[in-house]
Amino acid sequence: MARTTPAGARNAATGSSRFPAWVKPVVFLLCLLPLALLAGRGLWHRLGANPIEAITRSTGWWTLCLLLVTLAVTPARRLTGWTGLLRLRRMLGLYAFFYASLHLSTYVWLDQFFDLPGILADILKRPFITVGFTALCLLVPLAATSTNAMIRRLGARRWQGLHRLVYAVGILGVLHFLWLVKKDLREPLIFAALLAVLLGLRLLWRRVPNPQRSPIAVGASRAQNA
Repeated sequence: MARTTPAGARNAATGSSRFPAWVKPVVFLLCLLPLALLAGRGLWHRLGANPIEAITRSTGWWTLCLLLVTLAVTPARRLTGWTGLLRLRRMLGLYAFFYASLHLSTYVWLDQFFDLPGILADILKRPFITVGFTALCLLVPLAATSTNAMIRRLGARRWQGLHRLVYAVGILGVLHFLWLVKKDLREPLIFAALLAVLLGLRLLWRRVPNPQRSPIAVGASRAQNA
């Protein structure tokens, strides 16, 4: 009988032995594709009559999309048993923050042209901007603590507690989209329904022990399976 080494046991526990090496680079490039397509539309002057609004809407839409995909990783892992999916979670979350930063930059630079008093007035007076700005502020500490060093410094329990803020970010992001759209509510309602399912599954599973996980989410998923 073949002997199982400690390294082999760790690989089996994290699903790394079943995780094809090409998946992560492909997902990385796919996450860049929306930005490349947006840049191409800009170069070919196909952003419509209001290019700034087109850029703002596109970056905001992809922020919310990637945020929901990030939240879907854990349910997908639990439903499929493929723990290798956890290796994508940190990258997807950072891409959500990246597109959120582009979304804010478009508003601050192209829309308001760094008019700080005007930006502050917008944040205070327009609810959809208030919740959107709050969501981005909550994303900052999540992105800043996404490294293995920060996981070790905070400890798995505190790190996991901090990163539960992503649920609030998702709710605020959907609310931002819902309040932004005044007529056709189909897309924000679809996002709201998907978020409700993802959060509902988590509430359900809190009552059901997960045999695939050990205490404190296996050391914050083995330092996010770096």
